[in-house]
Amino acid sequence: MRLGRSAAGASPADWLVVGLGNPGSQYAATRHNIGFEVANVLAARWQLPRAKRKFGALVTDGRTPGPTHPRPRVAVLLPQTYMNESGRAVGPARGAYRVPLERVLVLHDEIDLPFGDIRARIGGGLAGHNGLKSLKRELGSPDFARVRIGVDRPPTTDPERVAGYVLGRFSEPRADVEDLIARAADIAERIVLGEIEPEARRA
Repeated sequence: MRLGRSAAGASPADWLVVGLGNPGSQYAATRHNIGFEVANVLAARWQLPRAKRKFGALVTDGRTPGPTHPRPRVAVLLPQTYMNESGRAVGPARGAYRVPLERVLVLHDEIDLPFGDIRARIGGGLAGHNGLKSLKRELGSPDFARVRIGVDRPPTTDPERVAGYVLGRFSEPRADVEDLIARAADIAERIVLGEIEPEARRA
């Protein structure tokens, strides 16, 4: 997401779209940063203004283009707090944009899904994901919307090896990764436009 000026002020938004990841070039193109990549695709697709630093994040906002009436107003946010503290950026942004909890749409990697699988839901477990844990802590509830992007799991349960895996770059062909990013962006966009709804959390 490019730096620069964005729309002045934080007008109410219909959706706050949050890409989870870690800032810094050393984390670029890693499994844990696929949420950043999907969010960047959406910001470009929606022709949003250049992002600016606010709320401890990079954020841009505007209306989605296209024939939908009324066109949803969206804010796209990339926390710059590192994954474990993502909620510290999302909480203030949600308040400023006055977005209901179920209209906070979080894009994140999911090791419990095979590479290439994508699921959308509201609420549910956190599966040890530190970014989701931080969001629950700061938002007061896990009942936000999510696009879970399958990055697969390594053949181990050792926490250090799992952490190394998600912080590593994809071994799959880049064309397959780009296809996954594009399909995740498609699903997120359809949610924002009201074409599909995330699966409700099971009791």
